[in-house]
Amino acid sequence: MTVLENHDTALDEGLALSEAGARDFFELLKPRVMSLVVFTAFAGLVVAPGHLNPLLAAIAVLCIAVGAGASGALNMWYDADIDAVMSRTARRPIPSGRVKGDEALYFGITLACFSVGILGLAVNWLSAALLAFTIFFYAVVYTMWLKRWTPQNIVIGGAAGAFPPMIGYAAVTGSITLDSTILFLIIFLWTPAHFWALALFKMRDYGAVGVPMLPNVAGEAATRFQILVYTVLTVLVSLAPVLRGSAGYGYGLFASALGAGFLWFAWGVYRMPDGDEKMLPAKKLFAFSILYLFAIFSGLMADRMVAPLVALAGGLV
Repeated sequence: MTVLENHDTALDEGLALSEAGARDFFELLKPRVMSLVVFTAFAGLVVAPGHLNPLLAAIAVLCIAVGAGASGALNMWYDADIDAVMSRTARRPIPSGRVKGDEALYFGITLACFSVGILGLAVNWLSAALLAFTIFFYAVVYTMWLKRWTPQNIVIGGAAGAFPPMIGYAAVTGSITLDSTILFLIIFLWTPAHFWALALFKMRDYGAVGVPMLPNVAGEAATRFQILVYTVLTVLVSLAPVLRGSAGYGYGLFASALGAGFLWFAWGVYRMPDGDEKMLPAKKLFAFSILYLFAIFSGLMADRMVAPLVALAGGLV
């Protein structure tokens, strides 16, 4: 049976209601991915100039989290056929039979509509429009088109994961600025290095389902080089807030140290020989890249919180 036939079968089997529990539906939201989305969205709220009522800020973060979960549910609905084949995803709720396909579809659409509507009504419609576009981009542009069509799927599709801090920023300011675009670019450029590291040690899985990930199409050497290039770009963009004057030199030193670590691990991957079955350098880079992104946005938030105190101390002196 082909992948497309499997996809149609998965949809047909979704006609009957399952006995799924709350935990199964929670897994549809991709909670690990959601945690990163919530964190970076919150960082956008903190870094943005201005002030948002704490209750509205909480509503904004919740809506962004629910919107991210909706994207995850729609992604799992459409990808149920290939998820069933890949070892990394075979135990997800739909391929394991715990949740039916149509349940995941309706669940995702409902969450998407509510998250966008509430964010628009409670906060502002620019942030709601950005959230709606993010859900559409991930669920339709990336999942239904790019992922199975081009080895640049992660590069282009990475935009979906890069919007949350921009949405948080827009929730406070009601605008899109160069500073919020820099937050977007940090994640956008980070995504290929992060995900291609995973793709290197999951090549067989992607090859088995026909997803054209870069290592399977261009080879390991080309992927390792691209990882190094995108790592360099990520580190450079992470220093842009200092050049803009929106972050201080303390953050600059912190980001430089983190960037040096990121480059060290990327260089290890670049030097990794073809056919390395253990793929330890790629696994180490994948793990460090997650830490790197959390740390960079933590540094930006810390800088934003400390800056007024430094200014106050300077005024007293």
